[in-house]
Amino acid sequence: MGIAAPIAPEQSRFPVTATAALIIGFFVLFVAVLSTAIVQARQEAQRAAATRAEAASQVVATNTKWIVELARQALQRIDASLGPDINHVPGQTVQNIEDAVQGLPGTVQAYVFDANGETLYSTNPKIRPITVTDRDYFQAARSGARWSSSSLLISKLDGKQIFVFAKRLERAGKFAGIAAVSYDVELFREIWASLGLSTNSTVSIIRKDGQLTARFPLADGPLDMSEYVLFTEYLPKSPEGVYPAVSPADGVSRFVAYRMVPETDFIAVASVSAGAAYQLFWRNTLWLLGLSVPTAIALAVASLWIVRLVRSGLKRQAELEEALRLNQLLFRDTHHRVKNNLQSVQSLVRMQNIPPESMADLQSRIGAMTAVHEHMYRLDQYSEIEAHELIPSIVEPLTQTFGIEADILTEIEPLVIDRDFATPLALLVNEVVTNALKYAFPDGRRGSIRISLTPADNNMARLTIADDGIGFDPAAVVSGMGNRLIKGMVTQLGGTYSYTHDGGTTFAAEIQVTSPSPSVLSKEKAA
Repeated sequence: MGIAAPIAPEQSRFPVTATAALIIGFFVLFVAVLSTAIVQARQEAQRAAATRAEAASQVVATNTKWIVELARQALQRIDASLGPDINHVPGQTVQNIEDAVQGLPGTVQAYVFDANGETLYSTNPKIRPITVTDRDYFQAARSGARWSSSSLLISKLDGKQIFVFAKRLERAGKFAGIAAVSYDVELFREIWASLGLSTNSTVSIIRKDGQLTARFPLADGPLDMSEYVLFTEYLPKSPEGVYPAVSPADGVSRFVAYRMVPETDFIAVASVSAGAAYQLFWRNTLWLLGLSVPTAIALAVASLWIVRLVRSGLKRQAELEEALRLNQLLFRDTHHRVKNNLQSVQSLVRMQNIPPESMADLQSRIGAMTAVHEHMYRLDQYSEIEAHELIPSIVEPLTQTFGIEADILTEIEPLVIDRDFATPLALLVNEVVTNALKYAFPDGRRGSIRISLTPADNNMARLTIADDGIGFDPAAVVSGMGNRLIKGMVTQLGGTYSYTHDGGTTFAAEIQVTSPSPSVLSKEKAA
C-alpha cells in the first residue's frame, strides 16, 4: 500500500486563503448592498421632501398672487373714492374706504397718507398720528412707483408683524400721498395649516430685493436675505427650484422650494424640515439594521468557523463530514433565530400604539419574511425553496389579519426559488394580496383572489394575482409604502409589472426567481 504524499504548505494555505477571500468578498458585498439600500432610502426621503416642498411653494405662489391682486383692486377703489383733493373729503368717503377693504383675507387695515407721510384716514380703530416717511413703500411711491410693497414690518400701532401694499396718489399731476393696505402676517398661518406641514416647516414670501416680507411660523423680525444662497446661487439660474439649506432665520436644516410669483415683486418659498423628512427613513433604517446586523454577525461567525473546518479537513477527511453537519446546524439555528427575532418584533409591534391598518400592514410584511426563514430551517432548504409551499403560507394568514372573507386560490407550478429571491418574492406577493384585500372587497363583500406562478422564458417566471372585486386604483396610492415596496421588490427581482382592470384588478409581473444556470451564463459570456 502506497503512502500518501504530504500536502505542501502552499497547497494547504491556498484553500484557506481562497475561502477567506470569498467570505470577505461576500461580507463586503453584504455591506455594499445594505449601504446601497440605506443610501437609496435616504435619497427617496429627500425626493419626497423636495416634491412636497415644491407643491407647497406652488400653493404659496397662488395665494400670494391672489393677495396682491385683491390689494391692488382695493387700493384702486380707495383712490377713486378720495376725489380731487385727498385732504378734504366728505364723510361718505371714509365709509367708502372701509367698504373697499371689506372681504379681503385676514386682518386688513386701510390708510391714506399725505405727501408728507402724515396720516389722513384709517380704518384701524387704534389709529393715532404717525408718519411713514421712513417706510420703504412710501419712499418708493414718492420716487414715482405706481405700486409698491413693504418688507416685513413691525406695526407702529400695535407691535404686530405686518406687510403693506401701497398705491401712489397723484392730483393735478403731482405726488399727493399714498393709499395703503396692511396685512397681518398671521394670514400665512392659514396657508401653512392648509398644507399640513410639520412643525419646523415654513411658508414665506420674499421681495425680489431679498427683503423678507412674510413668514410663518413668525420670524424674529425683518430679515435681509439678499446675500443668502437663494439670491446668490439659485435664482440667477432658474426662476423656480428646490435645494437643501440651513435657514438664515432660525438655523434649521430644510428642503427649500421657491418660485417667482408672476406679475408681482415676490418669490414664494415653502420649506420642509429635514428632520421631519428623514424621520421615517431613520425609523426604517434602524429596523433594517436591527434585523441585518445580528444576521451579519451570525453569518460572519459561521463563515470563520467554515474557514477552520476547511483547514482541519485537509488533515482529516473524516472530520469534514462532521464539520459540514455542524455547519448545517448553524445555518438552521441562524434562520431559526431570525424567525424568532421576527416573531419577537411582531409581538413588540402589537404592543405599540399604531393605527390598526398600519399595524396590519406591518404585521403582514414581517410575517412574510418570517415564513421564508421558517421554510428554510424546517425543511433544511437553505439555497432553494419550493414555490408551492412558500406562497400559500404567506397569503393564507392575510384574510384573518384583515378580517376579509375572500377565497384564496393558488395555481403554483413546480418552481424552485433561490433563497436570494425568496424574501423579495414573499414581500411582493404579500403587498399585492394585501392591496386586493384592503380595496377590492369593501363593506363585507365576498370574493376571491387567484394567484398563479408559472415558468417563463429566459430564466424568468410569470406572477399573476387577480381579484374579482371592485379593484383599486394604483395611481391613488402611488405614494404609499405598499406601492413603493411593490415597485422596489419587482426591481430587486429584475422584472416588470402592470395592472389591468376588467371586472376586478389583475396584477401581472415577469420576475426572476432562480439564478441562471452555468450553461446559460457560459452562452451569454460567449455571445
